Amino acid sequence: MANKAMIQRELKRQRLVMKYAKKRSILKEQIKKASSLKEKLTLHRKLQQLPRNSAPVRLHNRCLITGRPKGYFRDFGLSRHVLREMAHEGLLPGVRKASW
Repeated sequence: MANKAMIQRELKRQRLVMKYAKKRSILKEQIKKASSLKEKLTLHRKLQQLPRNSAPVRLHNRCLITGRPKGYFRDFGLSRHVLREMAHEGLLPGVRKASW
């Protein structure tokens, strides 16, 4: 199980990304359309004034059950440990153990 503070930090980042997504995209479009360098710099400074954790790049995938950051499967939102356990119990539809 991951540290609870790390899980909460990630949730906080997700909330900030959703909160500032529209504002961030508008500023980026304005920077692209800006003609003068001075205008671009002022818009870029406004973009930098937004919280650092509101950037989607700072998000990290974590397992929904354990919060484990490594061994994450995007299709299921689970880490490899939990995925294996749930697959063996038959809790994941369409997933079965490979044999050839």
